[in-house]
Amino acid sequence: MISIRNVSKWYGEFQALKKCSTEVDKGEVVVICGPSGSGKSTLIKCVNGLELFQEGEIWVDGISVADRKTDLPKLRSRVGMVFQHFELFPHLSILDNITLAQSRVLGRSKKQAVEKAVQLLEMVGLAEQRPKFPAQLSGGQQQRVAIARALAMDPIAMLFDEPTSALDPEMINEVLDVMVNLAQSGMTMLVVTHEMGFAKRVADRVIFMDRGEVVEDRPKQIFFENPETDRARQFLSKILTH
Repeated sequence: MISIRNVSKWYGEFQALKKCSTEVDKGEVVVICGPSGSGKSTLIKCVNGLELFQEGEIWVDGISVADRKTDLPKLRSRVGMVFQHFELFPHLSILDNITLAQSRVLGRSKKQAVEKAVQLLEMVGLAEQRPKFPAQLSGGQQQRVAIARALAMDPIAMLFDEPTSALDPEMINEVLDVMVNLAQSGMTMLVVTHEMGFAKRVADRVIFMDRGEVVEDRPKQIFFENPETDRARQFLSKILTH
């Protein structure tokens, strides 16, 4: 579903990604972890063309992200993305936040878009919140709306860029529960997160990055029980002790 081959990216003289490669199969859940500044978010944003890269190739469902002929807005409509900070339209109701792109991008009728939105709001436990505005919801609720909005486009894959990092601790689990259900439904997912409990529960593989490089890319059980590199062992010893 997603193929990343020898991708390198620079910001001026600073190299943010160094020959990164991995493959994500249909229905696979892959977690990307690593210290701050390791290139995790940059890599995931390259997958749908939000960040441009200078070397290598990325293919999504057979479409080359770097090809100038590729319609990136159309590709992004097929690859859902959830950010740290929700990115909801503050002047629109929760219902309108979810129906807008369905109507404008997919051409769905108002009735179809509303039915889809209500169905997804029920799935994330927020059906009763649909007339409210984002500022009237908690951070966890807003993030669940953001997930519903991405799912409304019927994506072939979902990208998550540290979706719980801006949330209060009490709200993290309500978002992770939605993500767990999504993973168990067979959605292809590439998730940047420090939530190792989530990784242990639903990831098929874990990618560990450091200084712009993919240091390890292994099945989750092997990664957690027997990391190959000293750097990954050091990272896990710090993040799993609390």
